Amino acid sequence: MICKVQKPALGFGLLFRSYTVIAVVEAGNVVTVLLHFGIKLGCQQNKMPTKVRSPRSDAPAETPSPARSSAASKSPADPKAGGPDDLGRLALKACLIARDAAFNVRDLVTNSSRMAFLAIKDCEKELDLIERQIDERLPAAITRVNESRARQLLSSLKSTTDLERIGDLVMSVAMRVQARTAKMAASDVRQLVEMSTVLRDMLDLIHRGFSTLDLECARNVLQMDKEIDRVCHAMFQKHLTESHDDASNFDVLLMAQALERAGDHTTNLAEDLYSLIEGRSLRHMPKKKAAN
Repeated sequence: MICKVQKPALGFGLLFRSYTVIAVVEAGNVVTVLLHFGIKLGCQQNKMPTKVRSPRSDAPAETPSPARSSAASKSPADPKAGGPDDLGRLALKACLIARDAAFNVRDLVTNSSRMAFLAIKDCEKELDLIERQIDERLPAAITRVNESRARQLLSSLKSTTDLERIGDLVMSVAMRVQARTAKMAASDVRQLVEMSTVLRDMLDLIHRGFSTLDLECARNVLQMDKEIDRVCHAMFQKHLTESHDDASNFDVLLMAQALERAGDHTTNLAEDLYSLIEGRSLRHMPKKKAAN
């Protein structure tokens, strides 16, 4: 049995023309109920419009803050983008993200800042994503460029590999600081902050060097790495010669070692920059000669 009923509609601010209820009944059970209705808004003038912001041509460009710019940034790149220029910009962005991670070590070690820890964690995730994106897009991009641009793309791939590793090492420092229960000695805090500050400045020079192809930036980075090595060796010498046995000192040494290794990866970036500009590699050359 099929019943069809038409009724005028009631509304609260809405005016319904009509609706039809069709019920198909078999053996006393309702099988299907279909509700067809037409709706017309009675008060369309009261509907709140969606505000659309028009881009301002005179608005100043945003510059990432040193502290937590990467944590608040958007996705590293459009998944559909994959041209040579896009990959180069991704590599430069990775430099800034790694720099931000090193910058936040100071606040984390000094104040055990939860915000600094989360910022470093976000930086590490973004670096992983950028490395994966460049690794996936490079084969297609490198087939569309000449030899000079191909060399730049290969440099971008090698650079992001080192930058991703720097993010991992800085994250390991953050994890050890978070896991500590004992307060760190003031001298250890001071030396770890000194190492992270030098590392941050080195990464800033790397970004500038790759942006402007400035060979002097590469030379300065190679010189600055010696300062990180000096502080790291001083910390090892102090803790390993102390008479008392404190397990917490071992964590401090591992933090220092992680920052020292991050400095080594930054010197790899300086060598890649030198190779990109000069057309010859500094790898396997004595460090003193390379720094000169």
